[in-house]
Amino acid sequence: MSILTVEHLSHGFGDRAIFEDVSFRLLKGEHIGLVGANGEGKSTFMSIVTGKLQPDDGKVEWSPRVRVGYLDQHAVLSPGMTIQDVLRSAFAWLFDLEARMNEICDKLGEADEDQMTAWMDELSEIQELLDAHDFYLIDAKVEEVARALGLMSLGLEHDVSDLSGGQRTKVLLAKLLLEKPDILLLDEPTNYLDEEHITWLKRYLTEYENAFVMISHDIPFLNDVVNLIYHMENRKLTRYVGNYDKFMEVYEVQKAQLEAAYKRQQQEISDLQDFVNRNKARVATRNMAMSRQKKLDKMERIELTAEKPKPEFRFKQGRTPGRYIFQTRDLVIGYDSPLSKPLTLNMERGQKIALVGANGIGKTTLLRSILGLTQPISGEVELGDHLEIGYFEQEGDYNNSTTCIEEIWKEFPSLNQAEIRAALAKCGLTTKHIESQVRVLSGGEQAKVRLCKLINRESNILLLDEPTNHLDVDAKDELKRALREYKGSILLICHEPEFYMDVVNEVWDCHQWTTKII
Repeated sequence: MSILTVEHLSHGFGDRAIFEDVSFRLLKGEHIGLVGANGEGKSTFMSIVTGKLQPDDGKVEWSPRVRVGYLDQHAVLSPGMTIQDVLRSAFAWLFDLEARMNEICDKLGEADEDQMTAWMDELSEIQELLDAHDFYLIDAKVEEVARALGLMSLGLEHDVSDLSGGQRTKVLLAKLLLEKPDILLLDEPTNYLDEEHITWLKRYLTEYENAFVMISHDIPFLNDVVNLIYHMENRKLTRYVGNYDKFMEVYEVQKAQLEAAYKRQQQEISDLQDFVNRNKARVATRNMAMSRQKKLDKMERIELTAEKPKPEFRFKQGRTPGRYIFQTRDLVIGYDSPLSKPLTLNMERGQKIALVGANGIGKTTLLRSILGLTQPISGEVELGDHLEIGYFEQEGDYNNSTTCIEEIWKEFPSLNQAEIRAALAKCGLTTKHIESQVRVLSGGEQAKVRLCKLINRESNILLLDEPTNHLDVDAKDELKRALREYKGSILLICHEPEFYMDVVNEVWDCHQWTTKII
């Protein structure tokens, strides 16, 4: 039986069509990977099926009484709530039942016989539900999932407004897993997760008995957890059985077959048109020419999928810096409390370094302290001579209402509009994207706008904070190539070994200097 049925779905933003006549079915136990290039509409599709966005046309129908859990890549948490508050809210309906039970108990002393009987029956039903859902083990469950996702080291009383991107993702994911919905909808769940917790999530989803639909650009992860792929391309949604590698194998074969059929048809069209042109004026051959013209008119033309613009990243090389990029002396990073032991580090010209380790141990804080954006608790940082720094932050401004053109123009006012359009196009953005406001773009498209700023300014040191988050496969591959080609120095935070091991020549394990207990 179908859990979710989507029929003839169409949707767009302004004059930009996202879907045209898309249909989709989700069956019990299916583990689906929703894949496609940045901007194809994957997150929009999730918003439509969860009711956050109304489609222009079509029908979305869930089976009755199905409980849906949705992990949104842009979800926010309310300031003032602790991690424990958020996790316990997964059981809000059970706490409501407990409150009702306490309310009844307070009134029992004043009840008549009939009312007493009705309330005792209700109390019995509530107690059965609480027992069936392990209500009295909630705190133990919360601690179990929090420990599995590395949240216990933060402390369950930690305010959620003070969390990093990765910590926020972990809290939202933990709440979702505690809810145990009938279906999970996951939008890029591995973004910001460190390797240890990606491994834990992979094991959890592999053994997950219910259905889930997951958007992800993490190919090794997809290969391990999904058994179906839905590919979103050119406003269509196509189903493939198997994991991502199997999908790509079939997709490439189908693409080659279509291209071969297209070439054959184009040759046939050319031959028929040539015959018609040569023979339509002669009385003796006019009927044959008209017959071939009818064949041409009735022919169902094969159309090739328009090739998406692929990004081309080339970092502009600045002048040669001094020997040292930076040196720290007894540097203690942190905010209200220390995140590190006293650090005496140095980075020399030409080094390409990956900072690795669990979320929340201070990797981003170290980058910001080196740049002077965050004041250290103690110690000092000395930057080298002649540095031209390129900095890619972990997150952009999701509410940015300027257009992509205006965003680049602010950074490079000397460029004309044609040059700005060309720069954005080189980053894999189409005309429709370029003219759109930044806030309506997908996470991957926003990342490409930010990369556009980075590659068009000369640099000799790049500080990159999880630059692969949200990027599609083509963009990741191109970024990896560009970073390998880059002659300057690189300090990179990344949780994807298959990406950073091809880029860096040194790995710094931040667990060695953190004061956090992981």
